[in-house]
Amino acid sequence: MPIDPSAVGATFGPTTASWTSTDAIIYALGVGADELAFTTENSIGVAQQVLPTFPLVVGQVGRDRGARREPRPPTEPAGPGPMARIGTYDPAMVVHAGSSVSAPGPLPPAGSADISGRIAAIWDKGSGALVVLESEGRDPSDGRLLFTTTFSTFIRGEGGFSGNRGPSASASAPPERPPDHVVEYRTSPRQALLYRLSGDRNPLHSDPEFAARAGFDAPILHGLCTFGFTGRALLRAVCAAEPARFRSMEGRFSKPVTPGDVLRVSMWMDGDSALFRTENQRGDIAIDNGRCTFDA
Repeated sequence: MPIDPSAVGATFGPTTASWTSTDAIIYALGVGADELAFTTENSIGVAQQVLPTFPLVVGQVGRDRGARREPRPPTEPAGPGPMARIGTYDPAMVVHAGSSVSAPGPLPPAGSADISGRIAAIWDKGSGALVVLESEGRDPSDGRLLFTTTFSTFIRGEGGFSGNRGPSASASAPPERPPDHVVEYRTSPRQALLYRLSGDRNPLHSDPEFAARAGFDAPILHGLCTFGFTGRALLRAVCAAEPARFRSMEGRFSKPVTPGDVLRVSMWMDGDSALFRTENQRGDIAIDNGRCTFDA
């Protein structure tokens, strides 16, 4: 059987991931930042800061992930890492389904983390399998928690293994009223080519031939790039651009967007949380069921 549900509970790590000031800057540029605090390390009177969504790529920094151009045979293992434990599948059928990040405070511009985690769930959605990975990063020197993340991956065509369908709804749907804040950012037609420098070299985001084989008219923007743009909008609107106030963010990827799209982030305040939704200029919802928590 291609997908093995018994992999749930399998652990991975710890492995040590390190990042530099340059890595943090490249990530910030990849998600459209232009503020000197996030994009320079030597501006007079401006200390370098790290975007709150950066922990989602810490384990990818400097790693040539998915750079292989030719399709991998479905009988070939997926490669090193936790996804290799769930069985065999066609990598062109993989899309990012959702993510979350939480942290007690911002990361330093350079540092390292011991990262460990587990396969939290494998849900049978009928048309595909939904795999949920949970991980945490800790300070190698004292074990202090630096961040926790989740990644949900949908593998099209790998459902139907008589497993549990899992949750189908979220409590983070926005209310039926106008949003309290709206922030718009335009992505660059080259956005995915820049974002991939943070470690996700999946050709789905750069190679038209590979994207066509996966069923897309053109390469799509990385889900985590859209997530990073959205995080910037939340940071600006509800945290007064102060990363130390940003506590957590979660959302479900509903529909991919194309580099060059405008991303419109609508936010509804709910105490020390903000419910949010991200859509493009065509009204396609890219991220829904979003929630961000912050210090007021």
